[in-house]
Amino acid sequence: MKNKIIFTIHIAIFSSLLSSVATSNKVYKQRNIMKVSGITALAILILMGVAGAAPFAYVTNSDSNNISVIDTATNKVTATVDVGYHPAGIAVNPDGTKAYVVNSYDDTVSVINTTKNKVIATVKVGTYPQKIAVSPDGKKVYVTSFSNNTVSIIDTETDKVTATVPVGNFPSGVAVSPDGKKVYVTNSGGDSTNFTGTVSVIDATTNTVVATIPTGNNSLGVAVSPDGTKAYVMNSNIYRDSTATISVIDISTNEVTDTVSIGDIPCGVAVSPDGKKVYVSIQYLSNSLTGAVNIIDTSTNKVTATVPVGKAPCGIIVTPDGTKVYVVNCASHTVSVIGTATSRVTDTVKVGIYPAKVAIGHFMDSDVTDQSITTNSTVTEDIEVGNTANISSEEINAVELNNSKNNDSDSDNNSSDGNESSNNNSTPGFGLLGGLACLYGGWRLRNK
Repeated sequence: MKNKIIFTIHIAIFSSLLSSVATSNKVYKQRNIMKVSGITALAILILMGVAGAAPFAYVTNSDSNNISVIDTATNKVTATVDVGYHPAGIAVNPDGTKAYVVNSYDDTVSVINTTKNKVIATVKVGTYPQKIAVSPDGKKVYVTSFSNNTVSIIDTETDKVTATVPVGNFPSGVAVSPDGKKVYVTNSGGDSTNFTGTVSVIDATTNTVVATIPTGNNSLGVAVSPDGTKAYVMNSNIYRDSTATISVIDISTNEVTDTVSIGDIPCGVAVSPDGKKVYVSIQYLSNSLTGAVNIIDTSTNKVTATVPVGKAPCGIIVTPDGTKVYVVNCASHTVSVIGTATSRVTDTVKVGIYPAKVAIGHFMDSDVTDQSITTNSTVTEDIEVGNTANISSEEINAVELNNSKNNDSDSDNNSSDGNESSNNNSTPGFGLLGGLACLYGGWRLRNK
């Protein structure tokens, strides 16, 4: 807070200098000298503030119903913010002032003021929302609704849904191109289509789907390269006893140009700021719930390294400076921090219960967390699952929801007002839907 106080004092002095009246050339020259000195001092203070700042990582804790805020300079949890029921996807706006949290069981999005770490608005969206992305200009938020096959578009000025775009079967992942003109949505397909995965390309101006790209089975996540030339789609093919993959899409042609084989169950995908690497969190099919991160060299589209992390890794993100990767370990209730220079875990951060996704804000003053909201986290249910081996969470949920649609086609169109917990809790496991790929690990851990 010292920097802030000094900064304010200099502004006051500088303003006073500008408002003073000089009647002689001597005084006028002195004022100019002092003006230049004031600007220099302000510049130095601003640079000092930026140098000492660090971005925050925001982690959704699905069974704690809250968000852990991690100061990436210290890798310490500095705040915990209560949100809705079973938070899933999360995104931060470009200037880092707001975080948007998908509450999968409430069918809502919580809007968090990151300066105060408080929820300032709650927006109703489609049923079983999963993942979320903010446009580069910060004016729109895109939310996938897993159950009713739509994307809700939120106006960030009014915090209202202004459009709903129909996409493919069981949409999960979403990403916006760097120029903000296109939105890429992964559709897992569902049982009725044999989990045939696709990507819906939405024109952000007209809010219509302008292309549908065939990808791998059960497409769950997507990340776009910083230069806007490639989209990397995560396909969880394990249900069909085939290799899980990353589809590489050429954005200029909307065609898959390469396919990269990755290990077992992929749960999250992120691209480095320089576009040279793609990081994929994966879970191996073993009793230990072993997790790892595959690192793909984008120049060759080959896996060049595998980094062991915690149990059942899920959400993953790279810091803006490209020096760290944050990986959410669902079954370990932790976040692994990977140093990109060494491709090794350098730190482990304890967070809430069954963390799911992670987002990183831009550089901000770390002192803002002193107004945080805290809450105690407890697990309130432990549901028997049965045999879930070899099936990922999205596939199980897609089968369950697809069968529900076949039995009652009107169920997805019902109003979300009132009590929906009984309907939501009918899905297998402890209840994380669609985008929460760590379900499988969580179930295995509980069954053990």
